[in-house]
Parts: sequence; structure tokens; C-alpha cells
Amino acid sequence: MRYRVSHATTYTYDEPVTDSLGIAHLLPRVLPWQEVEEARVEVSPVPGDMSWDRDYYGNTATYFQVTEAHTVLEVHATSEVEVSSPSYDAGLLARPWTAPRPLVHPATPGAVAATDFALASGQAPHHPEAAAYAAASFPDGRPVGEAVTDLVRRIHADFAYDKTATTVTSTIEEILEKRAGVCQDFAHLTLACVRSLGLAGRYVSGYLATTPPPGQERLVGADASHAWVAVWVGDDEWLALDPTNDSRADDRYVTVAWGRDYADVVPVKGVIFTEAKRSTLQVAVDVAPY
Repeated sequence: MRYRVSHATTYTYDEPVTDSLGIAHLLPRVLPWQEVEEARVEVSPVPGDMSWDRDYYGNTATYFQVTEAHTVLEVHATSEVEVSSPSYDAGLLARPWTAPRPLVHPATPGAVAATDFALASGQAPHHPEAAAYAAASFPDGRPVGEAVTDLVRRIHADFAYDKTATTVTSTIEEILEKRAGVCQDFAHLTLACVRSLGLAGRYVSGYLATTPPPGQERLVGADASHAWVAVWVGDDEWLALDPTNDSRADDRYVTVAWGRDYADVVPVKGVIFTEAKRSTLQVAVDVAPY
């Protein structure tokens, strides 16, 4: 599948901002299953300084500084990508789930690169309640691919999608208590579950191409940033699953960045200097097949 992706972020302030420094993770990754044909980020007002670099996890980070006084800041990323469905080694997926645990078996091929994603992070910690919830999907000897898929299925069934239930700072305890959240929460919960059992999992940020209801036109700008997970199954392979939709990440998913949790891959973040007391944020995302 080929997609044109547009991600527009607009900040509006009630007083001028005299200096704005930002970091954006908005440009898709080049991957074996994802080809990036074109990608760019435009900022208005035009930054006095703007550059690109690879962060620790290989994501493209865009840095900018706007020193022109402004009450509106726009960060607009556009890209054209071609995505196919990842393929997986059936033998790796069939191994017992206890095998690909990098902290337990550090000599396993690929374990060194996976270790960072088995450690606790701020929003996806090792957590006893998460481990207890996950345990039903991970009996002794169960294949890792089957176990992780079952965990994702259960989270989809047991937790309601509710935009009002949580915030970007919600904890695993809150998610487990409310049994509701959004894609970010379900990704963090999945990661807390697998990491608590010694597996490695990374938070993946990107986009999901959505299909409108039958008979209705696709709404431009109705899509949103999406989050899912990838669990290490051995060697260089990571099984990518979406607990929000109980599915594998296939050719509908555009991968932008990955890290330990949301904090590593925030689409746009930064620091401003201003006397403003109020601000608004608007985000419009569109993923259009072509």
C-alpha cells in the first residue's frame, strides 16, 4: 500500500511567544517493509535554526528554533510511503515464550539490542499487577507468538476505548483500575505486561489508515496518530501487534518512531518563552492511499 501522510500541529497563544524550541518525531522510518519516497517537516514562522538527526533508537528527530515573535506556531509534516506487511520466522514464533528473554538469556543472538526494551521505563514499568494480568496468557511452554497474541486479544476484550478515561500521564495502576483508555494506554499496558515477565517490547508510534463506514466518504483529517507494540521474539525479529484493534501491524500501519514508551517519541514537544497565560493545541492527521 502507498500512502500520503499529513500531520499538522497548530499551537495558538493569547500573547506573543518570543522564542520556541522544539523537537519533532514526525518523519517515517525506512524499514525492510516500509519505503519512504518523500518526507519533510515545515514550520511557520520560518525557524532561524532547523536541523535533523538520528536519535538513540534510530528515529529521525527534527530540531527547530523560532525566534520571530508569534501567536501561532504550525508544524506540518508530509510524507509519501509504501508499506507491505512484515513477515516473520515461524520457528522463532514457535519457541517457548521463556526463550527470548534478554535479561535471562543475554547470550541469545539479538539479546544485546533488545535488552533496553526489557528494562522498566517511566510509563511502562515492571509491575506486579501487570504481571498477574499477563500470566493467563503465558503458561509454561506456550509459543511466544501465540502467548503475546493472546495477551493482545485479552487487552482488546477487557479494556474499553474511551478518550475521556485517561491522559498522557496516566499510570499503569490507573489503566488497570479504569479498564479503559486509548491506544497509548493499551500499548503501555502491553509493554508493562511483557516486560514484567522478562520479555522485551518497544512502543511504536505512527499512523493507521482507516476505512470509512460503507457508503460514506473518507474524512480528510479524521485520522490520528496511533500507537502499537513490537515484542522481541529472537534474532532481529520483533512481532508488531496492535492491542487497540486486536491485530498484527500490517500494510495499514505507517511506522514513524519507536522507543521505550511514549516519552521517547512524542510527535512534537519543546520549550517556549512567553507571557501567555492560555494556549490551544490542534492536531489534524490524514493518511490517504494513492
